[in-house]
Amino acid sequence: MNFIARSATLLSVLLLVVFSALSARADELQDIDRLLKQGQHAQALERVNQYLSQKPKDAKGRFIKGLILAEQNKGREAIEVFTALSRDYPELPEPYNNLAVLYAAQGQYEKARQQLEMSIRTHPSYATAYENLGDVYTKLASQAYDKALQFDSSNSAAKNKLSLIHDLMSSNRLPPASSAPLETSTEATRPSAARAAPVKSAETKPAEGQAKSGAPKPAEKRARAQDGTAEQVLQTVLAWAGAWSGQRVETYLAFYAQDFKTPKGEARSEWEAARKQRISSRKKIEVAVESPKVTLKDQNNAAVSFRQTYRSDSLNIKSSKTLIMVRSEGRWFIQQERAGG
Repeated sequence: MNFIARSATLLSVLLLVVFSALSARADELQDIDRLLKQGQHAQALERVNQYLSQKPKDAKGRFIKGLILAEQNKGREAIEVFTALSRDYPELPEPYNNLAVLYAAQGQYEKARQQLEMSIRTHPSYATAYENLGDVYTKLASQAYDKALQFDSSNSAAKNKLSLIHDLMSSNRLPPASSAPLETSTEATRPSAARAAPVKSAETKPAEGQAKSGAPKPAEKRARAQDGTAEQVLQTVLAWAGAWSGQRVETYLAFYAQDFKTPKGEARSEWEAARKQRISSRKKIEVAVESPKVTLKDQNNAAVSFRQTYRSDSLNIKSSKTLIMVRSEGRWFIQQERAGG
């Protein structure tokens, strides 16, 4: 057998090994998903944990684990799984949607709203997220009318609106989760951007004066790249606020860069210890990011200015804040926090 023939045989064997591994991976996840659907949650969790011990970053396996935990009514653990998944794969809409479902089940409708808006930003044609967002707004409206009646029990308009909302809610369940496992590519762990085709936007149409070949001009390519980068920066900031609100201290601290400039110049360890104590000591925390503005300096440096609303059991503060962001290994981190715009 000559060298070329031996090489071709070796290549065929290698391809067979690769495809066999991919097929085994798909079969394993299908078996786990089948156990989940059959209600065998303990067995499914054991199997998916074994799977993830070999492929800890696999998006589809992590997604299924989140579903299993949710089915076992382990809401806090499921939230941690979907939060980490949305942080590692911010282009996927399903983890945001399922976070919203979990928050809504806990009565945390404002957090649910934020997650659903993130899901829609990621995938503008994700119908499930729109439906769930409508249900969440309905719940928020119900709470607002209840509050209005607490202050003015004779408010007939609020009573009528509240009655209509209760009628609407009695015919709806809030809200459906995305239970279909994520579609992943053959590149081991990298999931596809979305399962459904996105709606056509102005970005997909030829710009005025563009050649009929459809090739975008260099300036248009740069503009699109900047839009995508700014969206990634904003998603990071919203995920940071979500971790803070959920009092997930380790996740919250992971958003800060290794060279983060502490506010008073103290050692990083001292600053982290103080943040852990302050966040964990609160009974509840709600952090909202309002009117954010992303300014890109280059591909790896940005600034985000916004109005921050912070509520806890003892404080209610609104302030302006600017986060100085840096990108490292494909992820955005907070390098500095500044008061004011």
